[in-house]
Amino acid sequence: MKKILALVLALCMVLSLCACGGSNETTTAPAADSTTADVAEPTSFTVQIGPNPETLDPALNSASDGGNMILHLFENLLIINENLELAPGQAESYEVSPDGLVWTFTMRDGLKWSDGSELNAKDYEYAYKRVVDPKTAAPYGQTVLGMVAGYDEVVATGDIDKLAVKASDDGKTLTITLGDPCPYFGQLLAFATLSPTNKATIEANGDAWATKPETYICNGPYMITEWTPGERIVLSKNPNYVGGWDSSKIVTDNINFLLLEDSSASFAAYNSGEAMLIKDVPTEEVPSLTKAEDGGDFYVDPLLGTYYLNINHEVEVFQDVNVRKALSLAIDRDYVANVIMQGTYTPAYNFVGTGVTDASGMFLDNAMAANGGKTYISEDYEANLEAAKAALAEAGYPNGEGFPVITYSTNDSGYHVAVAEYLQSAYKELGITLNIDKVEWASFTPMRRAGDYEMARNGWVMDYNDASNLLELMQGGNGNNDGKYANPEFDAALEEAKTADLAKHFEALHKAEVISAEDYAVIPVAYYTDFWLQNPALQGTWHSPYGYWYFMYGYVA
Repeated sequence: MKKILALVLALCMVLSLCACGGSNETTTAPAADSTTADVAEPTSFTVQIGPNPETLDPALNSASDGGNMILHLFENLLIINENLELAPGQAESYEVSPDGLVWTFTMRDGLKWSDGSELNAKDYEYAYKRVVDPKTAAPYGQTVLGMVAGYDEVVATGDIDKLAVKASDDGKTLTITLGDPCPYFGQLLAFATLSPTNKATIEANGDAWATKPETYICNGPYMITEWTPGERIVLSKNPNYVGGWDSSKIVTDNINFLLLEDSSASFAAYNSGEAMLIKDVPTEEVPSLTKAEDGGDFYVDPLLGTYYLNINHEVEVFQDVNVRKALSLAIDRDYVANVIMQGTYTPAYNFVGTGVTDASGMFLDNAMAANGGKTYISEDYEANLEAAKAALAEAGYPNGEGFPVITYSTNDSGYHVAVAEYLQSAYKELGITLNIDKVEWASFTPMRRAGDYEMARNGWVMDYNDASNLLELMQGGNGNNDGKYANPEFDAALEEAKTADLAKHFEALHKAEVISAEDYAVIPVAYYTDFWLQNPALQGTWHSPYGYWYFMYGYVA
C-alpha cells in the first residue's frame, strides 16, 4: 500500500483555505520578550495575494487566498515540501497498515502552540472531530474525512466521537482508521482543513477566535501579530515553532499581506516598491508586461483547476437539462480564453482538465480516447450555437421567448467582469437577457455556498491530484456543491471510486464525469493559470500548481 501511495503522492500535492473579516480597528498581539540592546532592524517583505479573506479558520475556509495564509500559520501532521513531496510535519513518523486502512502517527517532541502552551495528538483529534461536527458546517468535511470509519454515523447522529480518530492518553500518537480505502489520504493529511486548532481559544472566543491576533493561536512557522481589516495582515516568526520546515531557512521576521481587491491598487503598490509580489495584475496591463523567461518580472504558471459557471439547480427554470445545455453550448470558449483572457487561460471542453493524472497517463487524454477522440463539449462553436438554440426551443423557449431574466453574480477582480459582459452578449444570441450582480469577495463565497444566486462565476484549483477533488463539487451533500446539483446516479459512481484498486477508482471517476457532462451539471469555461508580478530581489519563494505561494523561506536579496 505504501508503494502505491508513494506513486500517487509523487504526482501530487495539497492545500487550500480562506480568511475572516473583523472590525476596522487594528489589533496587535503582545510582543515577545526581548532585550533593547543591539536589536537588529526586523527584516520583512510585502506581498498581495487577495483581498479580505472570508475566514482564517482552517475548518471553515474554502478559498485559496485564505488558504495561502493558513499555509504559513498552521502545520499539519504532514506537509508538502519545497520539492513538492509529502514529508513529516508535526508528526515525526507514521505507519500504514498493509490494507491501507489504519494510519498511526508519532508526534514530534516539544510541540507548542504559538502562545507557548503544549500541543499534542489530542489537539488533532479535537480538530478533526470539530471538522465533522454538523454544528461547525465545515465545507470540506465530507471531502477530507468522509472516508474515515464512523463518518456516516457522525452525520446521522451528530455524535462526533463515532469518528475513528483517537489520540493516545499521553498525546504522543494519533491513530486514524479508514472505513474505505483512499489512495490519496496522505495528501489530505497535509491539507489545510486538517490543521490542528486550539480548543481553549475556540471555547473562550467562539467563532471570533479567528479574527484577532491575540486570540489567533496557531502552530506554524509564522503567527499573526497585526490585523487591519481591509488593509493588511502582518505575520511574524513564531518563536515556539517546531515542525517539518527547516527553521534555519526561515530568516525573514515579518511577512506583510496587503488586503487589496482592486488590481489597479495592487499594481500601484508593486510599482511603488511597497509590494514585492502581487497576484492581482490589471488585465489591461498584461500585453505590456515582459515574461520572466524573457528577462522580465511577469510570471505565468499552469494550475490544476477549472474556471466554470455554476447554475443553481434549485431555480426552477434551470431544472430543465435543455436549458442548461443551451447556456453551456452558447459560449465560445476559445474566444473567452484567448481573447478576453488574453491567452493566460486555455479553453475547457471537459470539466476535469489538463495535468490531472489517471491510473495510467492523463485523465483528460483517457476521457477523450473513450469518447472517440473528442472532448465532451465540441470545439466547433458555430455548431454548438445552433445546438444551443435548438435545445432552448425544445425546452419551450424558442428564440428565448418567455425566458426569465438571469442574474449572474461575480466578484470584481481579474477577468470576471469581462467574462460576465461576454456572457451578456453570448446569451443575447439566444434571446436571453442576463444582468450582472457584482459582489464583494468576502460576501461572494458565502452567498454562493448558501445558494443565494441564480448563476455565478466559480472556479476550483485542486487540493490534490485526483479527479475526485473536482467531481465531488457536484456530489450531493458536499459542502462545496454550490450548484446544489443532485443526481443519485452520479453520487453512486463516486461511491464506486472508493477503492484502493486504482484502475477501478479511475474507471468510476470517468463514469461520474460522463454522467455530469451529459447532464450539463456545471459549465466549464477555461483551465486556470496563475499570473503575477514578482520583484527579482524577492528570493527563496516558490509557487505550486495548486495555486499557493510559499513564503516561509523567502527573503530580500
